[in-house]
Amino acid sequence: MRDGATAEARPLALEVLGERYRRYRLSDPAAEEAMARSLRRYGQIAPVVVCVHDGTAEVVDGFKRLAAARLLLPRLATLSVRSLAVDERGAKAAIYALNRVSRTTHELEEAWIVHALVREDGLSQVEAAALLGRHKSWVCRRLALLERLAPQAQEDLRLGLLSVSVARQVVRLPAGNQTEVLQVTRRDGLNAAEARGVVDLLLASASREQEAYVLAKPREALQQAHGTTPRPWDPRLRVAGNRVARRLAELLDGLERLEHWLLHRGRAELTAGERSLLTPSFTRLVRDTVVVAELVEDLLKEMLTS
Repeated sequence: MRDGATAEARPLALEVLGERYRRYRLSDPAAEEAMARSLRRYGQIAPVVVCVHDGTAEVVDGFKRLAAARLLLPRLATLSVRSLAVDERGAKAAIYALNRVSRTTHELEEAWIVHALVREDGLSQVEAAALLGRHKSWVCRRLALLERLAPQAQEDLRLGLLSVSVARQVVRLPAGNQTEVLQVTRRDGLNAAEARGVVDLLLASASREQEAYVLAKPREALQQAHGTTPRPWDPRLRVAGNRVARRLAELLDGLERLEHWLLHRGRAELTAGERSLLTPSFTRLVRDTVVVAELVEDLLKEMLTS
């Protein structure tokens, strides 16, 4: 793949950069905001990597830079890109390889890539392992990680309706029980720690009656099992600090789900009428986000100078 790269990077307009491979990467809004601040202050340091597919420059590495650049429109309208001469399978392998160099890829991202190579592109597990430079057992584990998730859980994860942390807990259960836990998690607004506790209780249940009780009253069951309802609490923070931490966690989780949905299917699913009805709410979201971001930046400056 390195030999197929162009010798020099070249600028391309943001609107011509495709994101068909975006579905193999997890979204990180906080990191994209940080990248936007870096682009604003220092400019682009590393080029985005693309490959040409059906005449479109599809991003292979640099989704965070692209998302950050779009936050800076119209101030930043182009990005420096470097091209790879790879086919469809090679593009997926490049996503893994390039991110493996810069940081450890998330296991779910690896699972999505492996699943695509084996189930969509028709590679054997041995061939996928050779392409990714890993052992067949690694490919088998990554494939099993995703395929152990029930279809509904896979879809929710893809759309951002299911957080990665909760998915890690749900996958420990048989597929038949996963949908029940997903429903309970949504119904009662369980966080990842509570979801882990519920899964532990279900795995330890000796009868269907016990399972039914855990699913009907999860927090009550957790309280009986552990003495207290597990909630995030940092002993280093006072009451006010923990309250802010809890609200931040809820806000970031909601934003992550919304962004996943908008990136993967949201815009395509909304009709013109629905977009019109939702415009005031989206407008307020943009306005309030800017205001909150400015307040947070002021707070961070105070914290750094204190």
